[in-house]
Amino acid sequence: MDRDLVERARGGDRDAFASLVHQVSDTLFAVAQRILRDRGLAEDALQNALVTAWRQLPHLREPERFEAWIHRILVNACYAESRRGRRWAVNVRVLPTHGLTSPDGSVDLADRDELERAFRRVPVEQRSVFVLHHYLGLPLVEIAETLGIPAGTARSRLHYATRALRSAIEADAGPVVEEGRLA
Repeated sequence: MDRDLVERARGGDRDAFASLVHQVSDTLFAVAQRILRDRGLAEDALQNALVTAWRQLPHLREPERFEAWIHRILVNACYAESRRGRRWAVNVRVLPTHGLTSPDGSVDLADRDELERAFRRVPVEQRSVFVLHHYLGLPLVEIAETLGIPAGTARSRLHYATRALRSAIEADAGPVVEEGRLA
């Protein structure tokens, strides 16, 4: 991140802030969507995060930590959005059946659906650590600093998120029947 650009934005330069937003908005939206599991909620959280960032930017003490700072604002906006109590909406789309790259695309679709159902069972605080670690590739120490939580809490949330995902996927799979008996 360009420190000069951050400094200019801190001074109230709207064009500099627009450039910063342009640089990070795609990643921020992807993180919000992965945490909230809903495009509309992610858009709302991103919008709220950007408004908060603009208002709080003059108070940013370390311009070189802009990305970590804005990720923290985004995750907090995702938490707020998830607490609003909105119900998950089912997004149904008609998928074209011609031109599938795999012989049977239903397996890929079933896997994605299974992962989506499992992700929705994980609390948003755990999802956020999971997404920051596995999607952005941030180390747990940096995630802890970004979210303002102890490193042990970040490790714990990642552990419980991973365990909850595994359990949810296994529960959805159900018992396997082999030759007339349960396995």
